[in-house]
Amino acid sequence: MYEGVLNVYKERGFTSHDVVAKLRGILKMKRIGHTGTLDPDAEGVLPVCLGQAARLCDMLTDEGKVYRTVMLLGVETDTQDISGQVLARRTVAAGSEKQVTEAIRSFLGPYDQIPPMYSALKVNGKKLCDLARQGKTVERQARPVVIHGIDIESVELPRVTMTVHCSKGTYIRTLCHDIGQKLGCGACMESLLRVRVGRFTVEESLRLAQIEQLRDSGGLARHIVPVEEMFAGYPRAHALPEADTMARNGNPLRPGQVRFEDGCGAVRMDAETVRMDAGAENGREYRVYDSRGTFLGIYAYEQEKDRLKPRKLFLSGECR
Repeated sequence: MYEGVLNVYKERGFTSHDVVAKLRGILKMKRIGHTGTLDPDAEGVLPVCLGQAARLCDMLTDEGKVYRTVMLLGVETDTQDISGQVLARRTVAAGSEKQVTEAIRSFLGPYDQIPPMYSALKVNGKKLCDLARQGKTVERQARPVVIHGIDIESVELPRVTMTVHCSKGTYIRTLCHDIGQKLGCGACMESLLRVRVGRFTVEESLRLAQIEQLRDSGGLARHIVPVEEMFAGYPRAHALPEADTMARNGNPLRPGQVRFEDGCGAVRMDAETVRMDAGAENGREYRVYDSRGTFLGIYAYEQEKDRLKPRKLFLSGECR
């Protein structure tokens, strides 16, 4: 059985759920989850969590994402992408590259984005996309998103190719729609490629056919990132032997029950200090191990109670 995170290339025509279903057949295992929906027409990076790593899905969903998209100006559709029904066509004025560039860059930073009707978000327990297919439109609350960066690669009107670095929850087709609204000509998304999710890049992603080949040749394991490695930048802490049972059962750890490593890997004891980890900020997260070096999970520091509290445990068979 495989454990860890696999960087899958989601091909056009598949939903994210399709990819998970196919992987369950390829890998002969049930516990598989994906880390963020991609529309069927979109392609690119889809990190997939295998085995115990399935508990990582919600954490990886928070990762920043990078997309390469082609925006088609002058066309509005009901889905905000090229696959939808055309609602309006308008002429894009020649020589308006400067206005287009300025409009795009005006979306840098935080902005409130209204989710599209054709999305998997739920309102009163019903998916927006299901309501949209019934011809219904409901009011949606705008959600804060952040556009960290936009690299405009080419402007060949009516098309603009750009790479967008954004926060979780950002709809690129809605960004294209909103840019079109600002320009007054309308716009939709013509194509979308997700090129990065956190540490995972499109260059290192594997198509389903490649995964099958690697499974048969015995080489798939080297492409799977272990759970522990996903948190390589977190400081390490170890439960003392007398606290192993508590740690394995998901109990908080207090001063005198845990030791920390410094930046060079040396162990220091904090049992005699007033605070558990001197100078630690509230909410700071640690990789926590038992006294024998077995990785248990991610703990967060609670300053008010001066303790480490489990955020996510990964030890198989233990309390979650």
